[in-house]
Amino acid sequence: MNILAIETSCDETAAAVVRGGRWVLSNVVASQIALHESYGGIVPELASRQHVTAIVPVLREALATAGVGRDDIDAIAVTEGPGLAGSLLVGINVAKTLAFAWKKPLIPVNHLEGHIYANWLIPADADPGSYPPPSFPAVCLIVSGGHTDLLLVHRHGVYEILGRTLDDAAGEAFDKGARILGLGYPGGPAIQRAAEGRRPLEQLPRAWLGDRYDFSFSGVKTALLRAAEPYRKQAPPPGRGAKQARGNDEPFVRHEPPAYSPNMPVGELAAAYQDAIVDVLVEKTANATQQERAQSVMLSGGVSANALLRRRMEARLRPLGVPLFIPELQYCTDNAAMIAGAAYQVLRRGALAGWELDVRAQLPWAAIPGIKIIERARG
Repeated sequence: MNILAIETSCDETAAAVVRGGRWVLSNVVASQIALHESYGGIVPELASRQHVTAIVPVLREALATAGVGRDDIDAIAVTEGPGLAGSLLVGINVAKTLAFAWKKPLIPVNHLEGHIYANWLIPADADPGSYPPPSFPAVCLIVSGGHTDLLLVHRHGVYEILGRTLDDAAGEAFDKGARILGLGYPGGPAIQRAAEGRRPLEQLPRAWLGDRYDFSFSGVKTALLRAAEPYRKQAPPPGRGAKQARGNDEPFVRHEPPAYSPNMPVGELAAAYQDAIVDVLVEKTANATQQERAQSVMLSGGVSANALLRRRMEARLRPLGVPLFIPELQYCTDNAAMIAGAAYQVLRRGALAGWELDVRAQLPWAAIPGIKIIERARG
């Protein structure tokens, strides 16, 4: 079965063709980083406009790269949420149009479930025997810009939520930390580059929250702000100059990074900040793996591309003898191949969509049709 998937939940316009939920025939992503970096983050209206411009060329490239046409496609999949409403609207309307015109089933996919199934993706010509899938039960850490969830996947479509972030997600914390240090956007790669080869200046606090599997990163963010504050130069008062810098035809205010004295140890502070976030992610995942007697561990989401997180997680799990699954870098950040991978499982459980399908910017796990969610009691 060949599934054509569309992903436009945030600032990446993506389309992919995946066979059998695993074999990636094509995976095309049009990035908007260059568009948003001058604003220090994603501007939703600009993201929506760019999706409109990019979606048709991306779709054509995905079909051409896969070497397939409409008759070779068995179903159309699309991200219905969570995400930015305007961005999701572009992808859903295009997917509904294709499904109607081509007379194909329409498969709605939760973006977070898509991240999980990035761990099933393999090259188009791969022997599946060389790429065994994760074994159940599996602990899965989803770390992205908007979500940090720790799940126990009992089997396909059965998820137990062990923990989640109580405030900032890990990716959001990286973005805010990079803004504090004046490192630019996106924050995760910027923090990683600045910290490369540097030793932490000091140990920043970790929010362990007792024996709970929940996460909190607001405290370490505040600690970084206080550590950087002594080096910050006094900013000029806002006035006419700020308005002129914005420009008469510019509807959005551009981000002005803070100015620091030259002797601020940016790399050392970035290393301490990255170390604190990764430490908590790794330890809580490892503890859950032991306590739940998991047969495998999966990383997913944009932050799973972080090199320190990948190294530390592998080293921490090696003594436990539990295999670690980490998607290729191209499948860590938002992409459509992972949506097609999840869509295969959605189709198997019969949760198809009709023409009434609409965006669901806030889409909790419990609202996904056809799956079973187990909520663990929290102390």
